[in-house]
Amino acid sequence: MPLKELLVWQKSIDLAKIIYSVTGQFPKSETYGLASQMQRSSVAIASNIAEGHGRNHRPEFIQFLGIAYGS
Repeated sequence: MPLKELLVWQKSIDLAKIIYSVTGQFPKSETYGLASQMQRSSVAIASNIAEGHGRNHRPEFIQFLGIAYGS
């Protein structure tokens, strides 16, 4: 199954878009603090799902899903 068809990946992209929208409204004092951390974390979720999906073995994919969950 192609990555773009994975519901979990689609939802992670939606989450990242929401996070960027919400953190864009944070005070400027949070630009490099909480906002940045939330943005990087949301991107890490989608990135880890994509990286795990590209691996050759299911156990590796499951490992990357766990990493994404931690983000």
